[in-house]
This record gives sequence, C-alpha cells and structure tokens, in this order.
Amino acid sequence: MKSLIRWSLNHIPRRWLQRLAGFVVPVMGVAYVGRGRRCPVCGKRCRKFLPYGYTTSREDALCPRCLSLERHRMIWLWLERHSNLMQSRPKMLHIAPEVSLMRHFKRLYRGTESYITADLESPLADMHFDVQEIPLADRSVDVVICNHLFEHVEDDRRAMSELYRVMRYGGWGIMLVPEDRGRESTFEDETITDAKERTRLFGQYDHRRVYGRDYDERLREAGFEVERIAYAALLSDDERRMYSIGHDDLVVVRKPQ
Repeated sequence: MKSLIRWSLNHIPRRWLQRLAGFVVPVMGVAYVGRGRRCPVCGKRCRKFLPYGYTTSREDALCPRCLSLERHRMIWLWLERHSNLMQSRPKMLHIAPEVSLMRHFKRLYRGTESYITADLESPLADMHFDVQEIPLADRSVDVVICNHLFEHVEDDRRAMSELYRVMRYGGWGIMLVPEDRGRESTFEDETITDAKERTRLFGQYDHRRVYGRDYDERLREAGFEVERIAYAALLSDDERRMYSIGHDDLVVVRKPQ
C-alpha cells in the first residue's frame, strides 16, 4: 500500500490524481475497516488511516473516504471549535482547494456566492490563476485558506502580498507550509530544477524551497499579524489518537483593522 501510494504521488500528474483519488482511495480503505480512528471532517470510522507521503510514507495519515490528511483534520477542528466560520459564512477564497475541505465548504456555502476556489490548473477549482497575480479586487474577501502552496511558487513573497491585498481589513486566514523548524532560515535555490534533486533537497519534486523558522517573518513582511498555535496540545491524548492529528503548528494570519 505504501509503495503504491508513493509511486502514484510521484508519477501521476496532480490534475489526474485529484480526479482518480476519490474513486481509488475508498477501495483501498476496505483493508482498513474498523473503529479505532474517526475523521472529524467526514465522520468516517476506520481501523486506522492510510499511509501517505512522496518520499517517506507517514503512517495513519489519509482518510479513506474524504482524503483528509493530518493538517486538514486539524484545520477542520479549529474552524469548528475556535472560529465562527460555520455560522457566519464569510466570503472565502480557498487557494489550491483540498478535496476533503472543499466538499464540506461547498455544502456549507450552498446557495451563496461567498465561497471561491482557485488553482493554477486543478479541474476542481472555480477560477484558474497564478497566486502571484490574483485577478480579484483589493479587500474583496474576508477569509483566505491557502495551505502547502507557497513552497511551489516562484516568488512566495509576492504571493503573500497578493493574498494580503485581496483580504479585507479585519480578515483572517490559515496559511500552512511544510516547515523544518530545525532550520533558522528558509533554504531555496532557483538554479535547482532537476526533479530528483528537488525531491532530495526540498522533499518533493515540485517544491522550490523548504521553510525554516523565518516563515512567520515572511508573512509579517507582507503585512499580516501571525498567530502560531500548537493545536495538538489543545487536544486530549484520546482525541489526538482518534483523529490522528500531528504536532505541526496551525498558522493563523490576520489583516489589521
């Protein structure tokens, strides 16, 4: 199972993966029937979650029904328990929309035009554009969800500034990236274009950098206030185990009034 998932991630184009995963992964999930885990996003019970990873497979990671990963389950729990998004349905821009979250947001926002999905090429997104040049008006959205995207972008600072521009004063967002907290500063080198070398150095064939402890400062340079939340510490041991929540921080940004 680990080898099959890892091979698929590294060899099947992302746009096809997004279409196929919804059919193939649930079939794989038959081997994980049980009740030891529960996905807070879709409610699925299973013995454990599926493995997932481009280079090293993480155990207990991928929900066999909605395809949520550890970070998606963390985001959903925070939104349910610590935000008013589910009740107020603010205008949201969801960049590179994760299938697990997008399905539920679309249901939540049904009958409104306040939920916008966007991606460079995903066939699942409403709009298609480069996040370095967003074709939306200044201060036109209340909430931005943008996770594991900046590491793919040529000029991540420009992308952050664009997201700040389109966010209204008092708006907020969740912006996560793969981080190596052991690094003081982000490692990036635009001369590295070989896919295998990028995988070796950055962890994935289409990554351009690996973020260090200066990630928050990059967001602040764009104008955001940054709150870093060790969310796993807010959960009980039983919840962490049941939801399979990792120890990555939740990074919440705000645009000052």
